[in-house]
Amino acid sequence: MATAKKASGSKGGGKGLAAEVQPSADLGAIIGNKPIPRSEVTKKVWDYIKANGLQDQTNKRMINADDKLKVIFNGKKQVSMFEMTALVNKHLKA
Repeated sequence: MATAKKASGSKGGGKGLAAEVQPSADLGAIIGNKPIPRSEVTKKVWDYIKANGLQDQTNKRMINADDKLKVIFNGKKQVSMFEMTALVNKHLKA
């Protein structure tokens, strides 16, 4: 017998990267305050970094924080792109 998938009641619901998350007020200042899929969070943060020239020019794996990002990065002036993902995730609610 084949198993049927349950229909998700929420718009754009799902799990993992498709699941909508609510940004904190601090992160909302960068990516907006509306719930968005987790996959879009990273994309919007990178759009902000590129638009404001915050990627380090000598080491592209490092992100230089402006005042808005410094709040997300726990006050650090610079973080790696890998550390950034973990810090951003702390500002999301499922």
